[in-house]
Amino acid sequence: MVRYLKVIVFNYLKMGKIIAIDLGGTNLRVSLVKGNKILKYIKKETPKTGKELIKVLFENIGHLMDKDVIGIGVSSAGPLINGIIKNPPNLPLKNFNLKKALEKKFKKRVEVENDAACVALAETKLGCKKRNFFILTIGTGIGGGIIINGELYNGEGYGGELGHIILDNGKDFEILWKENKKSISKYFGKNSLVNDLIKIKNKKSNAILEKISDDFGKAIGSLINVFDPEIVILSGGIKETGKTFLNKIKKKTKKYVILPKDIKISWTKLEHPGTLGASLLIQKK
Repeated sequence: MVRYLKVIVFNYLKMGKIIAIDLGGTNLRVSLVKGNKILKYIKKETPKTGKELIKVLFENIGHLMDKDVIGIGVSSAGPLINGIIKNPPNLPLKNFNLKKALEKKFKKRVEVENDAACVALAETKLGCKKRNFFILTIGTGIGGGIIINGELYNGEGYGGELGHIILDNGKDFEILWKENKKSISKYFGKNSLVNDLIKIKNKKSNAILEKISDDFGKAIGSLINVFDPEIVILSGGIKETGKTFLNKIKKKTKKYVILPKDIKISWTKLEHPGTLGASLLIQKK
């Protein structure tokens, strides 16, 4: 009887739709997902105030909500715990119980998880499908997700903040990343990206690329030494730099790895991994 009920529940979850939210420091994405496929998709710039953010979020969820939605999964910048957004450096929310607010508004089951952890979850279920690895999401900030023995690792609740390992003179990986982005804007224009430096190929652009890739090498190499992963997955907008920048990262990382083996470093092959990971929060329970 129990087995029969489990099959019913599994089939119900498989058939149902999920509202999947990817809440980042730069963009807010709200999607309608079914069977790991995105049916509808809304993308907005993340509002600068908490009040406006919640207003826009609720409005866009309302646009996609229908009778077949079985739950809402949220991939959000952290730190966060138990659905409460604590003090993220890249979001205008502080000690806000997003899970409770969404449950009260939409009367649906809600699960909230760190954005990079959602990417890691998507990778282990739909992407690389490895059992021991970590991912880094590179965007407004730098997030991290850890999979150990096929399960998401969060420590006592806040674990996985890989972007905040200290690398240089008390500065963490994320701070250095933001400083490097400021340098790009200063010398090459406000909207310039790492990909633009690769194309420019002058002394200054090469120097900044060397600095960025060395920071990545230090961070990834240090994390490889700690976790001895099967693979390292990189996600986020920086993926657009392609093989050229990835090869620079690989070369730099080798300088800092002490393990007597080569660890594969790869861009994610998933489209919208944060969104898919958010939907899996509802599917997996």
